[in-house]
Amino acid sequence: MRLRRFKVTNFRSVVDSGWIDAERVTALIGVNESGKTNLLLPLWKLNPAREGEITPTSDYPKGNYAAVRASPGSFPFIHAEFALTDVVKTKLVELTGLTEETAGPVCVRRFFDGRHTVEFPNFKKADALCSADLIAILTAAETDVSAMNQLNKEGSLKADIQSALATAKQGDGPVSAYDAEALDAVIAPFSALLPETPASTSSIVPRLNLLIQDLHAAKSKLIAPAPNEIEEVKELVIGGLPRFVYYSNYGNLDSEIYLPHVVQNLAREDLGAKEAAKARTLRVLFNFVQLQPKEILELGRDFKDPNRHPGDEEIAKIATKKRERTILLNSAGTDLTKKFRDWWKQGNYTFEFQADGDHFRIWVSDSKRPEKIELEDRSSGLQWFLSFYLIFLVESSGVHADAILLLDEPGLSLHPLAQRDLSAFFESLASTNQIIYTTHSPFLVDADMLDRVRKVFVSEDGSTKSSPDLRQGSDDPRRAGATYAIYSALNMSLAESILYGCHPVIVEGPSDQHYLALIKTVLIANKKITPKREMVFPPSHGANNAKVIASILGGKDQVLPNILLDADDTGKKMSRDLQNGLYQSAKTKVRTVEKYVGFANSEIEDLFPQSFMVAAIDRWGRKADMLFADVVKSGEPIVPQIEVWAKAQGVPLDDGWKVDVAREAKRRALESAKPLFDDATLSNWAKLFEDLLSES
Repeated sequence: MRLRRFKVTNFRSVVDSGWIDAERVTALIGVNESGKTNLLLPLWKLNPAREGEITPTSDYPKGNYAAVRASPGSFPFIHAEFALTDVVKTKLVELTGLTEETAGPVCVRRFFDGRHTVEFPNFKKADALCSADLIAILTAAETDVSAMNQLNKEGSLKADIQSALATAKQGDGPVSAYDAEALDAVIAPFSALLPETPASTSSIVPRLNLLIQDLHAAKSKLIAPAPNEIEEVKELVIGGLPRFVYYSNYGNLDSEIYLPHVVQNLAREDLGAKEAAKARTLRVLFNFVQLQPKEILELGRDFKDPNRHPGDEEIAKIATKKRERTILLNSAGTDLTKKFRDWWKQGNYTFEFQADGDHFRIWVSDSKRPEKIELEDRSSGLQWFLSFYLIFLVESSGVHADAILLLDEPGLSLHPLAQRDLSAFFESLASTNQIIYTTHSPFLVDADMLDRVRKVFVSEDGSTKSSPDLRQGSDDPRRAGATYAIYSALNMSLAESILYGCHPVIVEGPSDQHYLALIKTVLIANKKITPKREMVFPPSHGANNAKVIASILGGKDQVLPNILLDADDTGKKMSRDLQNGLYQSAKTKVRTVEKYVGFANSEIEDLFPQSFMVAAIDRWGRKADMLFADVVKSGEPIVPQIEVWAKAQGVPLDDGWKVDVAREAKRRALESAKPLFDDATLSNWAKLFEDLLSES
């Protein structure tokens, strides 16, 4: 099952985080002490791969400790919404009779007493059958019975049924809905009309039976338990939850491990956080080696009494044990080397495990430095990666194959370039495992993937909050730290355009940036374009800012970058200002989308097939009573239509709604297993990008 979103409540510094959308890779950005860790730990404790017990003295909120301690079963600390797999959804439909739409998604909560609850947000239990639905059932029966001929021996059965139907339709006045008891009263007269021995050739009696069955079916829906009240459903959902693997930076391995201390620490329960994390990594290491520290010690024991001369048999026995230990350690080193190479492509490392008396050592070499070097003399980045890999390998293997990885401040010891590699590596790892990580480093914020970033900050009441809104809050000192990291990532992306020769195309705003990044990805994947340089789409937020950005990106050679604007009034004015100013000698480099859309006042959104945008809008605004698909008009700009529809449906459009829709569209396109864009659309986009890639 895929995690769609989660919310933390009453956990440590978090009162109510608000819902946090989860992507394939989700980055929680915030300064130290903002509470980022307190958003990961509750998720881990929802369904941990290992350990992850609830610890009252640490996990209960200090501001409400007494109340939680008195009634832990009244306080949920994590709410997580999942998209169901097809297998789980099919079983759920079989168990409950729900439709596939109402069977998913599912929300799982865990309380401080360890209890889980399951809820289905799309399911609404009906307590009564509305009169219109009852009338429809009765009218259908009335129509059928009227057209039927009764047998002579059935007497007045047809007339009696018609009379009962008329009475039931009239009811006892303006009844708007019928509960189970009221339906029993409706069913009773029809049941009384059933003959004890109906004729085998009768056509009226089978229709009467069908009417009674329809009414009983309607009643059954009213009295049926809600899906979350069925124990088998709860067991199915809880059993299908992905495991959560939590990893922090404090468990790095040492190159030389003193085995007697390891044996002691693995048995202790009073270790500090740092030592406990290291003990966890060591436990995972020895699980991988398939030897326990005590066993390694025993296999390497020499003669106990140095003054005694052992016999040949005893010498041979001790030698055999030592040889067995060496073979096992060599085998484990070879296995780790192979698996690590398949997993991490940034280096060709060879690992070797050695045991000498009471000491266990890890040696590392690589293709550039073939000599063996102890792990602690290699970079702290490699130590971090090896420790992280062992945790990932052991805790997410087997039954935890689809585990969700929770990484707390990953890679802080890595060089900035290695942090950038790590961010890219997360993208490839996410093909098998969802990832949620915390950071305050701008090097771990991908400027092309800002839709997966969530700001974490301390709110006015002192509690931890999270928000996907990256544009606001920089004036608030509690949020400024997260904003600074995001701005720094954007600044680095901009700097790369200058320093590393990227091909920049200036756009109006962040939503345009998302759409064009999506189009670029789709075109490259379909081999429609092969840019010689990386394309980036810095947003300008206005003509004046565009002039500044363009002059910076022009560099010392003053080669002005291309600009793509909307063809609405704002975009046209911006185009005129630029062409009459900085771009007076390069007017063709300022383009509007009208040429590629085919109608006036078009915007970047109109580059996409209308059906694709409509689906994204209806998914984003799913609480509306009327679908946008029912009112949209072809051949007209879609953004003004969205605004009119949203106003009519009471769907709020805040300042960042276009970015939210762009994120939804981008997510839908990148997660789709089948192509969403036809050849005509791809060809049109390719023409646009050929123009944008033009240097003239």
